[in-house]
Amino acid sequence: MSTSLTADYLISHRGRAEDLGAWVVGAAFGRGGRSCAFALGDGTVRLAAIEGDWAGVAAHDGACLAIAPDCKDGVITGGDDGRLMRIAPDASATEVAKYGSRWVDQVTSHESGLRAAAVGKAVHLLDGKGAALKSLAHPSTVTGIAFDAKGKRLAASHYNGASLWFVAAKESTPRLLEWKGSHTGVLISPDGTHVVTSMQENTLHGWRLADGQHMRMAGYPSKTKSMGFTAKGRWLATAGADCVVLWPFFGGGPMGKAPTELAGGDGVLCTMVACHPQQEVVAAGFGDGLVLIAEVASGRVVPVAPPGGSAVSALAWNDAGTHLAFGTEAGGAGLVDLSKR
Repeated sequence: MSTSLTADYLISHRGRAEDLGAWVVGAAFGRGGRSCAFALGDGTVRLAAIEGDWAGVAAHDGACLAIAPDCKDGVITGGDDGRLMRIAPDASATEVAKYGSRWVDQVTSHESGLRAAAVGKAVHLLDGKGAALKSLAHPSTVTGIAFDAKGKRLAASHYNGASLWFVAAKESTPRLLEWKGSHTGVLISPDGTHVVTSMQENTLHGWRLADGQHMRMAGYPSKTKSMGFTAKGRWLATAGADCVVLWPFFGGGPMGKAPTELAGGDGVLCTMVACHPQQEVVAAGFGDGLVLIAEVASGRVVPVAPPGGSAVSALAWNDAGTHLAFGTEAGGAGLVDLSKR
């Protein structure tokens, strides 16, 4: 990656690129922090900063499968060794929970002090100290999990739909959102009014929770493996096409509304998207390694990192929106400081 850096890309003068030597499974910033953690396919987690050494920690006996910010600081990871781990900012690793030989392939947390880990057909809820709270059973393997903005509800995607749980309810009975097919990921809109899933087909599906109205967002040339709502929830940004596809979640949309396209034109598929936490700005990574930032209102594009021959597999902002991290299938990684003048 470093051999093709030019002044046209932000990483050449506002960031740092490294070869981590293994598939970058995901990236996440600790809440409120500026350092980033990269989860790798060889089981290690690398803690990155613009300056100084990138510390490494052996997190899993096998591959890292998932990473997310922890409740307060640091990150949590899941692996194919059946462990849920916490990686602190000082690069120390602590086992939070162990689930035998079953993979922990989905993890998430909420700043209120809740953690969740998907293991097979179950989602295990834990508090910020690692104590088990409850296990939520599903009809098939859980493929995605997400808390709502307030941490009151948790959505889980699985075969034939998604389940929506009130996490504090004494009786653990979910609202089942049904749609035939294999659902592979899930989001709850920032205002809590919609649930959206990606699917094994080249389409997205959604539900308006007030009345159960279905939404189908189709027309993609490939599967959508990455999606996210913009800061105020007006747009759903998605990968899976040769541009960033944005569906409007205002004015009655997305039903009956055409999507907006950003940063397309060269025929290379967008593989990852990440929405800025405060502004209507989307970061996008492509199948050739290109990373860019696009402003929704104006369509203005700022190049972050040049094509490097390997697809972008991880993309993340910090909470303040001042730092952007990315990683690729070949092990390339970068961290950009957008607060620099």
